[in-house]
Amino acid sequence: MISELWPLFGLRLTTPRLELRLPREADFAGLCAAAARGIHDDGFMPFTFPWSNLPEPARTRGALQHHWRSWATWQPEDWALHLLVVHDGTPIGSQEVAARNFAARREVSTGSWLERAHQDRGLGTEMRAAVLHLAFVALNARWAVSAAFTDNPRSLAVSRKLGYRDDGQEIPDNPGTPPRMLQRLRLARLDWQAHRRVPVEIHGFEACRTMFGLGDERPRGLA
Repeated sequence: MISELWPLFGLRLTTPRLELRLPREADFAGLCAAAARGIHDDGFMPFTFPWSNLPEPARTRGALQHHWRSWATWQPEDWALHLLVVHDGTPIGSQEVAARNFAARREVSTGSWLERAHQDRGLGTEMRAAVLHLAFVALNARWAVSAAFTDNPRSLAVSRKLGYRDDGQEIPDNPGTPPRMLQRLRLARLDWQAHRRVPVEIHGFEACRTMFGLGDERPRGLA
């Protein structure tokens, strides 16, 4: 019933090792536990907002509000899809794909986190590949953009493996923190096609097509 009222709950992306979907209420405990077990080394911060270093219960409450806010403010012209990443039945991270005025701009942005114990196994690449498949196949995107600090080689390596190209640098305005350089990256549709390696299946998209600001257009036939 909930998927009929909010079709995004029926949307799933599957890869050889992962399932990506919206979390349900029963999933949040596992998702927050994955974050609590650690995402990055002490003394290093990969995020522009240091949410992973917040003390409890602020970190967990903030994570819940982050997901709930994305549901409550969803509009076809401005949306952010925060997907639970499940491996062997266990939540291990979160993968976001978002856009503003997508119907006109045809550009999405991505962001993610992955439990440290599951890093360096190609799962970060696999979960990003899943949402890129959604963007370029189901949504007919022209570009995908991402960013990572220049001292975060793991994230940059994932992007470059998938075909992204450097797209300039900037220093985010984070009061109270030392300045750090952020590398912007951009992936064009042709570069994505040339670097596709991960098989992805999309389930339940047609029911929520209009929620992404799309009309009656159909994918371009890419599998």
